[in-house]
Amino acid sequence: MEHQQKRSTFSGKLGFVLAAAGASVGLGNIWRFPYLAARYGGGIFFIVYLLLALTFGYTMITAETALGRMTRKSPVGAYHAMGKTKWFSAGGWINAIIPILIVPYYSVIGGWVIKYLAAYCAGQGAMLAEDGYFTQFITGGLSAEVCFIIFMLMTVAVIFCGLRSGVERVSKMMMPVLVVLAVIIMGYSVTRPGALAGVKYFLVPQVENFSWMTIVTAMGQMFYSLSIAMGILITFGSYMKDDVSIEKSTESVEIFDTGIAVMAGLIIIPAVFAFSGGDPETLQAGPALMFITIPKVFASMGLGTFIGVLFFFLVLCAALTSSIALTESAVSTFEDELGWGRKKSVVVLAFIMLVLGSLSSLGYGPLANITILGMPFLDFFDFLTNSVMMPIAAIATCVLVSRVVGLDRIEQEMCKGSGTFKRKRVFSVMIRFVCPIFAAIILLSSVANAFGWIAM
Repeated sequence: MEHQQKRSTFSGKLGFVLAAAGASVGLGNIWRFPYLAARYGGGIFFIVYLLLALTFGYTMITAETALGRMTRKSPVGAYHAMGKTKWFSAGGWINAIIPILIVPYYSVIGGWVIKYLAAYCAGQGAMLAEDGYFTQFITGGLSAEVCFIIFMLMTVAVIFCGLRSGVERVSKMMMPVLVVLAVIIMGYSVTRPGALAGVKYFLVPQVENFSWMTIVTAMGQMFYSLSIAMGILITFGSYMKDDVSIEKSTESVEIFDTGIAVMAGLIIIPAVFAFSGGDPETLQAGPALMFITIPKVFASMGLGTFIGVLFFFLVLCAALTSSIALTESAVSTFEDELGWGRKKSVVVLAFIMLVLGSLSSLGYGPLANITILGMPFLDFFDFLTNSVMMPIAAIATCVLVSRVVGLDRIEQEMCKGSGTFKRKRVFSVMIRFVCPIFAAIILLSSVANAFGWIAM
């Protein structure tokens, strides 16, 4: 009980929901979801994603949050307390290491967002739309490194302030701003001439566009989008008060996250359709979409500079809230497992972020000749965490919850604060059978794709 009394807690349901939603709403929603939706079937991809989020996603969010609150520990301690074996402690360490590896390269991308936001604020939108500008920026070295360090310091400063004064307060400020900006830009985007074709493609399901890869990619996107298997939700669950309903809170997080993903789709797909004359192929993957295609789209618009400022400020808010959540999870692990104070934990993590982030930042410039499995540092860290470690962490969580902790103990935890566990039957089937199989499919297909055995 002494440990529980010392541990920080969110002020209530709203604090947890906005912090967890902030973790979920990030670059995955804004640059990955629209691209995948456009490439893998538009409306049919959206329907498949929605069904998976309401079943697979709900189950994993619930399981991780419950584990955290039951144990009042970050991932390693939670796994050890429940698993009682070294194997399960290893599962906890995988969950704990993922955010430590993700947040450095995520901060590099956050630095790119800062650069573009600053350029739009300075009225340099036309320059950003020029061919080759983005490549020149990221291969230049010093400029990208400085932007990365600025973003990293912004993240670290929030974490240094603590849970309620830092993480919760910033989430409560940024998430409403993010929603308002998304609504404004979405309204502008869908009213552009020619944008209606993009809206229709994105929202109206066409069965003939369905394929097996629609399911696989929707599953993969759900991991990135909902912050599953990153240790974040276990950590945030450990900060949740007992009188707060886990089920109602996770439903709110799902709605928030999916809503932002849909708005991102309605911002980007109609705008690019209008710009390209209705060609879905113009929606390129990841950085190319955000930093090459979108500036060209804005340059062709009326009010392009103003919309560019709003859009990249929206992206910065999304990137920061996710970065803060990842860093908080890592700091919590240092505090719990190494017995360090918060200040020491933050300083050590900042050093790790600086070293690994610099490798990622300089990996396209001065260090471009050094690759791992043929990938630059940033791409390798992304592959290692998202394609390998996260599916393994999800499988470990499914086994721990269904085979060791037991559904009865999970139900007891779920009933706190509400008295009921409405989706118990769905949770039971998903956690025991469907989720581990889906996670294994993601793991195998992602690794096979990375080595060129299959094309995704």
